[in-house]
Amino acid sequence: MTDCCTDAACALEKLQARQSKTLKAVLAINVGMFFVELVAGLVAASTALLGDSLDMLGDALVYGFSLYVVSRSDAWKAVSALIKGGIMALFGLFVLGHAIDKFLNPVTPDFETIGIIGLLALVANAICLVLLSRHRADDVNMRSVWLCSRNDIIANVSVLIAALGVWLTHSGWPDLVVGVGIAALFLRSAGHVLKDALATYAAHNRALRRASRTLGAPRR
Repeated sequence: MTDCCTDAACALEKLQARQSKTLKAVLAINVGMFFVELVAGLVAASTALLGDSLDMLGDALVYGFSLYVVSRSDAWKAVSALIKGGIMALFGLFVLGHAIDKFLNPVTPDFETIGIIGLLALVANAICLVLLSRHRADDVNMRSVWLCSRNDIIANVSVLIAALGVWLTHSGWPDLVVGVGIAALFLRSAGHVLKDALATYAAHNRALRRASRTLGAPRR
């Protein structure tokens, strides 16, 4: 009898189980941090914190989609990545719109709240990045998840810079600049995810067509 550990199907099943466990962990972290940053952003009147809270929500949705398709075909994973790219783009546009509103209606946010919550978010996302790093080369689904987590670290550092800038200038301009930067990062990452997803989906369709032609070819 063939040992399960040497069987390709068994190895794939174990890989998918590890992916699911990791995705559940980072999903829980991001859902919790979304509520923390949302409340803190509203209290502190911070565009950067609100943007980062929506980033957490977007990631939670991303991880949820990824968890759903982790054991499905490449076509499903490509569709999931397309949805994730769309979500990232929408959140980028939302944060950009919020920054424009703050530009028209200036408010000086609470730099202490921004700094404390920004540091907490940085720690949370660093944990997520470490958990996801081992899976970033697995497939397009896990790569897009890892990319989201990496961008979160950049966004968190930007939030801390915003807190320092607000403290030094006593104005909301640093917070606005970071908000626009987060929006631009979302939109850029969305482009990469959508590009990878479309390439994977096209490759899957080409493979199906080749298989169909092979099966349909007359025997000699």
